[in-house]
Amino acid sequence: MKTEIKQRLTALRAEMKKIGVDAWYISGTDPHSSEYLPKRWETREYISGFTGSYGLVAVTLEKAALWTDSRYFLQAADELQGTGIEMMKMRVADAVSPETWLSRNLPAGSKVGLDAKSLTVDAFRSLQKGFLKKDIELVETPDLLEAIWEDRPAAPDDKVFELDVKYAGVARPEKQQKIAGELAGVGAGVHVVSMLDELAWLYNLRGSDVPYNPVFTAFAVIGKNESILFVDPEKIDSELKSKLEADGVTLKDYTTFYSYLAEIKGKTIFIDPSTLNFAAYSALAGKNEIVEGTSLVAIQKAIKNETELKGFRNAMKKDGVALVECLHWLKDTIGKTTITDYEFGNKLAEFRAKQEGFKGESFPPIVGYKSRGALVHLHIGADDALPLEADGAVLFDSGGQYINGTTDITRTVALGPVSDQFKTDFTLTLKGMIGLTQAKFPYGVKGCHLDILARQALWENGMNYGHGTGHGVGHFLNVHEGPMAIRLEYNENLMLPGQVLSNEPAFYREGQYGLRTENMMVCVERETTEFGRFLGFDTLTLCPIDTTLIKVDLLTDKERKWLNDYHQWVNGQLKPLLNDKYHKFLDELTAKI
Repeated sequence: MKTEIKQRLTALRAEMKKIGVDAWYISGTDPHSSEYLPKRWETREYISGFTGSYGLVAVTLEKAALWTDSRYFLQAADELQGTGIEMMKMRVADAVSPETWLSRNLPAGSKVGLDAKSLTVDAFRSLQKGFLKKDIELVETPDLLEAIWEDRPAAPDDKVFELDVKYAGVARPEKQQKIAGELAGVGAGVHVVSMLDELAWLYNLRGSDVPYNPVFTAFAVIGKNESILFVDPEKIDSELKSKLEADGVTLKDYTTFYSYLAEIKGKTIFIDPSTLNFAAYSALAGKNEIVEGTSLVAIQKAIKNETELKGFRNAMKKDGVALVECLHWLKDTIGKTTITDYEFGNKLAEFRAKQEGFKGESFPPIVGYKSRGALVHLHIGADDALPLEADGAVLFDSGGQYINGTTDITRTVALGPVSDQFKTDFTLTLKGMIGLTQAKFPYGVKGCHLDILARQALWENGMNYGHGTGHGVGHFLNVHEGPMAIRLEYNENLMLPGQVLSNEPAFYREGQYGLRTENMMVCVERETTEFGRFLGFDTLTLCPIDTTLIKVDLLTDKERKWLNDYHQWVNGQLKPLLNDKYHKFLDELTAKI
């Protein structure tokens, strides 16, 4: 594979020379800013061999570098070894940005090429700003990989299906009118929508174009009197086409999107520069007034309606049953039969698949045993599997897609003895998870204001973790969604009632172990006082936390009460749904401490 990567870089450099650019920039995404990608757009993996879900690549005529964040530092270093591609860190102090690296490695007057269809407006501007002082020109080019990628996969042509309003809660026309009202509020006539999960939510449609994400490839232009969905006509059957048209949706071919935008003149158009690609922006700019901000669809999608929240709670029960059954199998098997971390990951999906309404996993399972637990987003295959033994602990992060909700959960469970240090680390991290769960805060608070609650016990002990604490979760949609997040970095989007988020503080000792406890929760109204509205979080996830890993004396009375109450709730919710043979096991897992 390493030789193949070198050959691909040589071929790319030959194409760069043909069109006269000194470097080529690969955003690592598709024209829709997707995290998980259709095979056709796995450009980062194709050119570098790095298999993580986040990263950027820059290739000059002599050098190449890949940037990723702390989730993937160890994995990227390993996968890039021997390829001639340097691993660069992002989102850490003293990080060298791609534009800085390129500026240092290119002489003045150089040209940096990029495919504008797979780079956001914000990313384009950031690069351009970084190059201004250095006299480096940013040049839009064709997709150079098209010339060198033999047997490049075609765009997916899977059929789109409808999500019944009994699961979605709100019909398409209502959603359109809501967005039209929001557009009027910002003084715009139409909204260009490019994110696949936003389109799926907006039109109550789902697809299978992207692994783990029930989305389909499309664009849309939506306003008070227009709703145009640009999609491959092969993906929509005649019955669905009739239903969409009856709801006022005009269908146009996906390939006509950019030419359609180029024809728009004299309108006020709303775009999200953090997600819309630069090619789409270029087609509109100059002939129209552009209003920019966080996607209005993303904001609405993140605030789940009552039907969606009821669906989430139902999905959590199914997930909880599957996980208790799987944990029972694990405890029963460990030390008796040889099983690997890879097989355990498959078992998680197997137990979920027995649940009604299961539609697949929400992301590839992460199973980190002992030292592998420190690899934050580790994905293992049958070839590099390791046996699980009756010793140490295993971290597993997994999730399911159900017709009425998406789940994401991490648990760290003991398979045998662990060190005293492990128990201390586990308890300090758990204190953070409980602290964030119990947060009560005034309306207007952003995620960065809450992040300290998850890290405080760790920081007090000179410890930390490098990734975010909480991300939004879609409703039978993407397991990672915005626009809000709980992390150290500033994000202007508020915490709002109805938003569903993860809560996943963690801790990793490289070469020894990693641990994480993750629940999903929903933002709710708490009370209104003379000082304003106060919000909080209600937990959604139903699964025991391994109390054998806890140093109880490190918990406050309030934290201990929360954990006991949580376990009592888990027991009460799951026991009626579990076969009798699991009842004693569940009682043991949820016993008071």
